[in-house]
Amino acid sequence: MKDDAIALAGAIRDGRLTAGEAMAASLAAAASRADLGALCHVDDDLGRRQADAADAERRTDVDRFAARPFCGVPTLAKDLGGPFAGLPVVAGSRLFSRLRPDAPDSDLANRFRAAGLLPFGLTTAPEFGLALASEPAIGPIARNPLDLALTPGGSSGGAAAAVAAGIVAVAHATDAGGSIRVPAACCGLVGLKPSRGVMPAGPAFGNHLGGIASELCVSRSVRDSAALLASVSGKTRGPFADVVLAEPRTEPLTIGVLCETGSDHPTTAERSATIESAARFLEARGHRLVPLAWSDVSTMAKASASLFYDLISTNLAALSETPGLDISLAEPVTQAFAARGRALSATDLWRSQTAGVLVSRNLWRLFDRIDVLLAPMLASPPPPIGSSPFDHRDTDLHLNRMVSLAPLATLANISGFPALTLPFGADADGLPLPVQMFAPLGADRQLLTLGATLEADGRWQHAFPVAGLPS
Repeated sequence: MKDDAIALAGAIRDGRLTAGEAMAASLAAAASRADLGALCHVDDDLGRRQADAADAERRTDVDRFAARPFCGVPTLAKDLGGPFAGLPVVAGSRLFSRLRPDAPDSDLANRFRAAGLLPFGLTTAPEFGLALASEPAIGPIARNPLDLALTPGGSSGGAAAAVAAGIVAVAHATDAGGSIRVPAACCGLVGLKPSRGVMPAGPAFGNHLGGIASELCVSRSVRDSAALLASVSGKTRGPFADVVLAEPRTEPLTIGVLCETGSDHPTTAERSATIESAARFLEARGHRLVPLAWSDVSTMAKASASLFYDLISTNLAALSETPGLDISLAEPVTQAFAARGRALSATDLWRSQTAGVLVSRNLWRLFDRIDVLLAPMLASPPPPIGSSPFDHRDTDLHLNRMVSLAPLATLANISGFPALTLPFGADADGLPLPVQMFAPLGADRQLLTLGATLEADGRWQHAFPVAGLPS
């Protein structure tokens, strides 16, 4: 039996434990693993009330309860993104911590609840998601449960730490520049950045950084991510046209294999070898391989990182002008990004956005030759705690640290294409060796199908069981 959210929902549905018991186990695990810093806000009473309501539904309307794919499963929302009612999102920042805002459910949060998930807390994120680590000045510092000296990644680092540690089996996450996929890769989890237009973004999450941000989850299995995607995607009500998810193809695919990430941000030999190993594994199952070089994607990768840089800068510049907010309360590098955004000319931003449009076009051209791109997720192991400080104003250095860890992360965000990461083995220190796959717009399920093929080989095992899941 898999150690994941679907298994936990099955145990609750079958009566092997109640939603209340599952919630009690998650609350106890959250308290006992405070050393991880994974959770920045916990509401025990909210969790218990939701679990009681779920158990009441199971008694009074068993069919409705059983139809929910994640019936009675505890979960956590990220301290960034579409809000979940009752959980005060502050985006890891002093700017909001004094206000303690409490908004109604976003469209996505409403769909999470309809799927049967019970959110009882918020997971740690860096201030405004500005790092591939999760160490906000307001605390706590999120740590990797596989090695407490290392980061669990960012910006969904708290979510990944909580899921990897088994506090919950699945958790809400967001991705504007790798923020679902990098933490999943650091912690041995599955992370899908869905196609642009697939996930609801309303009603109050602004323009989602000009379309580069998406929300879904970090999970312990491909089937969990697939089930949640099926439950919460579609009929998004803008701002982008709905993308219809294609059914996965059954015939052999042509897989472009990229094992390197260039001399500026090189991938370690062991991680490159993992890509080669995954490619040969898929080839043995009938798929065709096409070797690719860094030159095939380098221009796209550079343009993606550049537009990401400009969009987050201008977004923070606009935020800094919000009445009632004092940008001086933000961390130094956040203030510097806002200052950079204010100084960026409209014509420079326009040129950057035009280059971003060409990223999508050129990636489509690459997919004229291949069906899926297999490439590195992380260029190196998860960095130590403290490797992504905010106590400086060098935005170029800060961005370079992000790109050096995940050179291809922003490619999926800028292009809008889906990307999936999952572990395919472990290194000598027991840390995951992740792979990343890209596919054309709407081919999310194709990625999940390939991911399930890799996952089934069993090269990665979770170090911690899911709280409450019967053995």
